[in-house]
Amino acid sequence: MSGATETVTDAAAPAGRGDAPASRTGGLRPGAVATGLTVLGVVVCALAAAAIVLTDAGVYARVGVPAPPLDVRILGPVLRTVALLSGALAAGALLFAAFQARPQASGTVGVEGYRALRRAGVAAAVAGFAALGAAWTTTSDLTGSALLAPAQGGLTGWFTVFATLEEPMGWLFTGIALLLVAAGCTWFLSWRAVGAMGLLAAVCWVFPAAVSPAATGANHDWSGDGGMIRAVGGIVWLGAVAALAAYRTHGGEVTDVGWRRFRLLVLGSGTLFVVGELIFQVVVVGGGSLTGTAYGRLLLAEIALVLVVGVATVLLLRRGPAAAGSRTLVPLVLGGALVAVLGVAMGHMVPPRFLVSTDSDLQTLIGWDVDRPFGAIPLLVDWRFNIIFGTGILLAAGVYLLGVRTVRARGIPWSTGRTVAWLLGCTVVLLATSSGLGFYSPAMFSAHMISHMSLNMLAPVLLCLGGPVTLALRVLPTAGKGNPPGPREWILAFVHSGFAKVLTNPAVAAILFVGSFYVLYFTGLFDGALRFHWSHQLMNLHFILVGYLFFWPLIGVDTAPNKLPHLGRLAVLLATMPFHAFFGIAVMSSDTVLGENFYRSVGLPWVSSLIEDQHVGGGIAWATGEIPMLLVVIVLIVQWSRDDTRTAVRKDRQADRDGDADLTAYNEMLAKLRSRG
Repeated sequence: MSGATETVTDAAAPAGRGDAPASRTGGLRPGAVATGLTVLGVVVCALAAAAIVLTDAGVYARVGVPAPPLDVRILGPVLRTVALLSGALAAGALLFAAFQARPQASGTVGVEGYRALRRAGVAAAVAGFAALGAAWTTTSDLTGSALLAPAQGGLTGWFTVFATLEEPMGWLFTGIALLLVAAGCTWFLSWRAVGAMGLLAAVCWVFPAAVSPAATGANHDWSGDGGMIRAVGGIVWLGAVAALAAYRTHGGEVTDVGWRRFRLLVLGSGTLFVVGELIFQVVVVGGGSLTGTAYGRLLLAEIALVLVVGVATVLLLRRGPAAAGSRTLVPLVLGGALVAVLGVAMGHMVPPRFLVSTDSDLQTLIGWDVDRPFGAIPLLVDWRFNIIFGTGILLAAGVYLLGVRTVRARGIPWSTGRTVAWLLGCTVVLLATSSGLGFYSPAMFSAHMISHMSLNMLAPVLLCLGGPVTLALRVLPTAGKGNPPGPREWILAFVHSGFAKVLTNPAVAAILFVGSFYVLYFTGLFDGALRFHWSHQLMNLHFILVGYLFFWPLIGVDTAPNKLPHLGRLAVLLATMPFHAFFGIAVMSSDTVLGENFYRSVGLPWVSSLIEDQHVGGGIAWATGEIPMLLVVIVLIVQWSRDDTRTAVRKDRQADRDGDADLTAYNEMLAKLRSRG
């Protein structure tokens, strides 16, 4: 990473590029005009969102809460819109600076990248403070109180209110993340750090989406996943188009590489937004009326607008980079901003489904009803597809197979065993999250523990043996001299980063792998995490990642940043196994029910004793944890033996070529020592 003391020179700027003549804009620089129009556009959109929200004055009566004062009802949508649009500008500018603008030879961003970085810093700061303000106004809006009411109880009262309301916390986390990005924009100049900040600026929008009031009740697992997907997709799409528009405003020329990446980014993020929005709206509309509700009418307007913007985007991408000018890009930005305005307004209204249906207690708690006991048949039949993990792991399997096909078509051998291991690992993830395990795991501790052990102990072992990084490096071409870093460079940058070296340090990885069990289950974290779908998804992600980080340096096919000798790997593994076994024993022998309040609320009739179900789960943790560990020991010993064999063969070949020069030199040294004696 590079600090702000580094300089950005004009050497990275392509010849013939730069700001358009100021005379075209009446003596004003195009950048100043674009900035002014951007600020004006954000303000107009924010006021439009507030105006639309005010038209639905009866929303508070429908949800049974007192209406807050007028300033809260106006300021809330204004701040949300400002945060959303500014956040998109920040994310798009950072991704442009890292992945589309040419860097300098030193690894720092070039001139165009630096311009984008400065814009991103300002936009992220505006978005961060607006998101913090949105957290405040959301608290007042949900409680029907005056704007300063949450502060009347002092700092303690403020955090008490926040602890009981999830939606303000979502905006709080997003605001903090964006302010961190803004601070980073003033310090870091390397394209690696800028790219990481761009990813954070995009992904941090899952926080308010995950705790949206619409993502509750029946099927809230699907609406929650859909909401998070559309949030990230929409932010990246709008930001990418706005970043290219800003670049063109400064007279920049679109290169072939830059256009291909822009096209891939826009198509990918646009697809995410459309798919996520479709899933979300199908769930929250349900059997309600579109034309008879304010939400439904806005949704119809949004659908029409998305279709227009989508068609215009496809036409632009088909025409090529020559057509990507201000006259084509700015209307797309405006269309995307209007979609965001409608989204903010709909987020303040009651979706049609909630006006016509009543959810059961179990649907409210986990999203669906569980009608029969857990067993072999339900395990195979009662599937509940996990949209994020199910779709993601299927894509991972498909991309891997495409990579294998590519390397073999080039005449490069690829082990069938690695392919089988990867596909088996993907299958384990799919079954643990989307089969009967995924169906029952939110409602039963024992089923949860089977899913946990599968994701943490078995899937990472198989995925590590698949060697995905090695395969990717054999498939992906280099970016080429003078071009922005490509996927190959991004992968290598992460693998060789200090961050990766710390995470794969055997001591750190072991602490994360084992210690997280105790922290999660023997503190209040597990009890709180059971109540939300997003926290279940976070647990799934955590289980997979910490398992992969632990097993990667031990048995992974890919070269890890920290690679121990085989004896050291075996020692780490043997030292870790007892702590994992102790965890299972502790769960089995405990008399305190983990997550008792939640599981009693679920109240499955065939789970007669929560403590007995927990003891079963502890036994599963102990037994299923030891079996994969023994498998890893076997794999490690086999790898050790093969490495020794390869080393011996290599030395024999070297001896054949040089007449065993090493042995001859050693014997001569011994002879000299004897002669001296």
